[in-house]
Amino acid sequence: MVEELKAALMHHIEWDERLGAAANARHKLPALVTGYFAHVRDLLSKDPPPPKLHRLRLATKRLRYTLELFRPCYGPGLETRIAELRRVQQLLGEVNDSVAGGRILSKAMKSSPQHTRVQKFLDHRAAQTAREFRKHWTAVFDAPGRERWWTGYLGRQARTPGRAR
Repeated sequence: MVEELKAALMHHIEWDERLGAAANARHKLPALVTGYFAHVRDLLSKDPPPPKLHRLRLATKRLRYTLELFRPCYGPGLETRIAELRRVQQLLGEVNDSVAGGRILSKAMKSSPQHTRVQKFLDHRAAQTAREFRKHWTAVFDAPGRERWWTGYLGRQARTPGRAR
């Protein structure tokens, strides 16, 4: 089951064309979020080094963009959730910036005596930001009951755009 949810998150979900956007959202988005939580938990359980966290950043971005498509179907609660994804994406982006910067500078500074010092700084920064991400994930984003907070909202609150809430 977890593998199916991860696959849905990483690729696409088939929507029932007979249903409207709100009904599809109520039926499909909770599973998408469950897959996201499972994917992040699974990867974090393997204690990945900072470069491997880029996959989580991409998954977070995909989920956020997908949810943004359904703004007309949800109320302000969706904006709160999107803002939380944005924070996770920001932390993961900072990790990736340090990793990518290290790769670029490593090539550009090969013959420089400062190469090792700069690389150590960027490696330290990537590790430090990865720890910040893990702390935020555990204490805030994936705190007890948070997945249910997401899936319950997405499964109940979608309305046909233009209808009163």
